[in-house]
Amino acid sequence: MSNDEHAFGRRGVGFGIAFVVTGPSGAGKTSVIGRVMKSLPGLSFSVSHTTRPRRERETDGVDYIFVSEDGFARLAREGAFVEHVVYSGSRYGTSRKQLEECFRRGTDVILNVEVEGAKSLRESGLGERPIVYIFLAPSTLDRLAERLRSRGTESEEKISERISVAAEEMKALESFDYFVVNDEIDRAVEELRSIVIAERSRVLRQDEATDERPAASSKDK
Repeated sequence: MSNDEHAFGRRGVGFGIAFVVTGPSGAGKTSVIGRVMKSLPGLSFSVSHTTRPRRERETDGVDYIFVSEDGFARLAREGAFVEHVVYSGSRYGTSRKQLEECFRRGTDVILNVEVEGAKSLRESGLGERPIVYIFLAPSTLDRLAERLRSRGTESEEKISERISVAAEEMKALESFDYFVVNDEIDRAVEELRSIVIAERSRVLRQDEATDERPAASSKDK
């Protein structure tokens, strides 16, 4: 068997894997995901819709797609989301059309969703697409509180509320495939990169190999 034939025995870049990254608010998911995407080929980011107010330095359509309550409700009724939840008084949802476009372009996709959103996606799935569930958080709630305070965007009351929510979210940890500890961002980035690489290196199962998806990309050989 040649080296090229070996390459087609694994998933490879652009197989259509959905990497679902979740964790408490303020855990650093956006920063870690952004650096991983710059360092690996064939990754697209799913930009979530939300009704929460845009923060300073956030860009509509890049960090989130900011919509009104009415606009979000209409999209939900139309079935535009593969998952949608209410978190801390605001609504968040993952666009079905956006995911389909990413897969059609031949890329894998990273989703940044809430814990309840990951639970909802686990129940509904993405058809035949493989989904990898990753929980990302600091090692302790005290570290998370420090991170939230350093942002300088919320009151102590709001931070206490988020820590209480985070404590509940941590109870779902055992239902995830991986746990990335973000106490030091370089290490967290390397851990998430390693997960993406490992999942792309998985041996193809028979049912996956018969899909119309590419078994391997030329960038993966």
